[in-house]
Amino acid sequence: MTQDDLLTRAQAWLAEDPDSETREELAKLIEAGATDDLAARFAGTLQFGTAGLRGEIGAGPMRMNRSVVIRAAAGLAAYLKAKGQDGGLVVIGYDARYKSADFARDTAAVMTGAGLRAALLPRPLPTPVLAYAIRHLGAVAGVEVTASHNPPRDNGYKVYLGDGSQIVPPADAEIAAEIDAIRSLHDVPRPETGWETLGDEVLDAYLERTDAVLTAGSPRTARTVYTAMHGVGKDVLTAAFARAGFPPPALVAAQAEPDPAFPTVAFPNPEEPGAMDLAFEAARAVDPDLVIANDPDADRCAVAVPDASVTGGWRMLRGDEVGALLAAHLVHKGATGVFAESIVSSSLLGRIAQAAGVGYEETLTGFKWIARVDGLRYGYEEALGYCVDPEGVRDKDGITAALLVTELASVLKEQGRTLTDLLDDLAVAHGLHATDQLSVRVEDLSVIANAMAALRERPPVSLAGLTVVSAEDLTKGTESLPPTDGLRYHLEGAYKARVIVRPSGTEPKLKCYLEVVVPVAAAVDLTPARAKASELLVAIKRDLSAAAGL
Repeated sequence: MTQDDLLTRAQAWLAEDPDSETREELAKLIEAGATDDLAARFAGTLQFGTAGLRGEIGAGPMRMNRSVVIRAAAGLAAYLKAKGQDGGLVVIGYDARYKSADFARDTAAVMTGAGLRAALLPRPLPTPVLAYAIRHLGAVAGVEVTASHNPPRDNGYKVYLGDGSQIVPPADAEIAAEIDAIRSLHDVPRPETGWETLGDEVLDAYLERTDAVLTAGSPRTARTVYTAMHGVGKDVLTAAFARAGFPPPALVAAQAEPDPAFPTVAFPNPEEPGAMDLAFEAARAVDPDLVIANDPDADRCAVAVPDASVTGGWRMLRGDEVGALLAAHLVHKGATGVFAESIVSSSLLGRIAQAAGVGYEETLTGFKWIARVDGLRYGYEEALGYCVDPEGVRDKDGITAALLVTELASVLKEQGRTLTDLLDDLAVAHGLHATDQLSVRVEDLSVIANAMAALRERPPVSLAGLTVVSAEDLTKGTESLPPTDGLRYHLEGAYKARVIVRPSGTEPKLKCYLEVVVPVAAAVDLTPARAKASELLVAIKRDLSAAAGL
């Protein structure tokens, strides 16, 4: 693009921009001749995919802004009408990030203008409330405006269809084609009124549904510390806990209320270093049985347990550990159906399912795939996502997961036991399944492409002294999985291990998922087994980094 072409495109965008803030931002860039900045913003358009849209807020087609959202909404509306859904209901939810309420209102206006019915949730609420509302209200689609646990300057646009689960191919490509067909925002009708703003009835129905994940008469004694991570989870989680009869969670006050600046954390993600520091500080003061955290849109749930062996006395459980605990609890409660997980999650779930005689299925990464498993009873993903009530919410739900893990902690507490004790039992029964992740955040996306290319051209023959017995390029798909950009290695030797490498679908990261399985004959073998697993995981990280040129 020449400089003249760039300025022409920027000025055309400016002329259509309905937002005074981004108009002012873009006008200043044009006036200053900020060619590099303009080129970055106009190098293309944010791509609408199976995660919808996600990006930094700002002016231009490569940023999240009202112009981009209006086009996305118009494309979705055209797609729904082409599928015979004219006049159908679209439910719209949003979190408390910058511009979320504006993007939600714009979506409602576009849907109304296109001849669909639109209903806005009454205020910023957890994403699972929106996923529930779609099925509860019989909607043909739903939109959640959220960037989940991304940095403060990001926002996003997540699309669900009428089954209450997120879009998958080919719907994403078909919606993207409708978005591309929009020539001008002036062609998109946006009435000032005509949509409905829902009351609390749908939230009340969701909260009533949360009771269904618990067993009538089960113990409700576990005490918790809770952080909403500056997001929208607090009011809904505390209401759900009160309904269930659990002790009121002790709140991390500095993170309890929604704040789009996320002032106390570098990244508002419980998995990020330092994000849980205030929660652990609160736990040391009140000595609860467990610490629970939601991410900002409360679809994820993090759990920490007392551990005298670590600095500070509290240890975050890995998503795979919580996934296994919830599975074991559901088995104990007599759950039937299919247990499902993504390929990057621990293979321990398959062992638990097999021993319990329930169905088991692996899917591609993302709840959009897990939610579509036939006969799904429970699904989880290692990135702190758990679906414990698929008939209510066909997506990960950090509220119901928090209820279920607190019920489990209460049951164990009555027996004089802990979540850690149950993890030990699972390791003795099925082998110690130790997982870790090598996650590389990049400024330059070519680093990711080069690493994937290096591994494809020169696949490792061994990692940590274990032989790579199979190397699969997942872009070709497998018997049970559709194609995806990823690599999977199975390793054997003195121990078995598995490695999966893939670019993140929502962040500029290369993610490598590692699992080592160490047999455990008895509880006394757990300490040396954990030491061996840790040693192997460190060595696999080192060797994999070298193989990928990182």
